[in-house]
Amino acid sequence: MIDEKDYLAAPCGSASLPLWKTLQIEVPDNIMVIRDDEYVEGTINGSDEPYFKMIHNLENVSVPVLSDDYVLSTATDDEFAAHIQECYESECLSVEEIGIYKKRQVYDTNLWIAIREQKTRKIVASGIGELDKSIGEGTLEWIQVSTAHRHKGLGKYVVAELLSRLRGRAEFVTVSGKLNSPSNPYELYIASGFSNPVIWHIVHKD
Repeated sequence: MIDEKDYLAAPCGSASLPLWKTLQIEVPDNIMVIRDDEYVEGTINGSDEPYFKMIHNLENVSVPVLSDDYVLSTATDDEFAAHIQECYESECLSVEEIGIYKKRQVYDTNLWIAIREQKTRKIVASGIGELDKSIGEGTLEWIQVSTAHRHKGLGKYVVAELLSRLRGRAEFVTVSGKLNSPSNPYELYIASGFSNPVIWHIVHKD
């Protein structure tokens, strides 16, 4: 089991998840989590899903100007759940699960944000961040943009807005995501100032 000192020495390379999750979540017997430099393809029978994990030191954070077509907003639990389901083919977050999120020790209402289209008032981008005050680790948990509104800078805006809200409260921020996701979150986070990417292989054993 990793301890706080070892984790803080290398947040991306010592664990695939934020520290609080690493300490609380038990990995099922049929799943292996292997860092890329220790992973040898073909040695384990199973399906491999590579994830990245990156870190932001919060030293240089600037929020871009949001187009007049959009407005920063809050959202209800139902709206967050519906928007997340809209944005992903195989991932979702139910209203019940959102209720569980809000009972976590890392929950912060100021880190749940949405972007609405002005003319429709519909949510077109959203983000959920968390803050582990015990070690000063911020986390970007869910960042998504509706398909029709991608490539307009909304994802970068949501990331920057959450980073600005974490600055002065967190010592650093981590984020992870699927390396091969069609929406290419890896490039979004690199462009948003995250660095030191480490690849982790989540292997579901046959």
